[in-house]
Amino acid sequence: MLIMKKTIKLVIPVLGFLIVMSCDTKTYEDISDAKPITETVTYNKNVKTIIDNNCVVCHSATGSNPYFPLTDYKAVKNSIDNIMDRIQRANGDPLKMPQGGTLSQDNINMIIKWKADGLLEN
Repeated sequence: MLIMKKTIKLVIPVLGFLIVMSCDTKTYEDISDAKPITETVTYNKNVKTIIDNNCVVCHSATGSNPYFPLTDYKAVKNSIDNIMDRIQRANGDPLKMPQGGTLSQDNINMIIKWKADGLLEN
């Protein structure tokens, strides 16, 4: 019985150590298919197409939300915090944009990087 107690006292810490060492922490970037954006992102080169293809249908003079147009660089730049809030909301949130859909994570990452790069136009 004494030998068994000593063995258990030895085995438990060793097992604990092995379990802790076997844990593998990975970041989102490690497990995601999203590719890091290494280039400087600009409105004209990267963001305008995303906005034009997903937002302008509603956010223009002829759209369903003409009071919040996103038809040019200045309007998008001035609304970036609101845009980022809306495109990153959970699916099912009635304030998530674009309505009835979602941007790809790559497009969301491009807009986030544009802001991080200083909201450059060209």
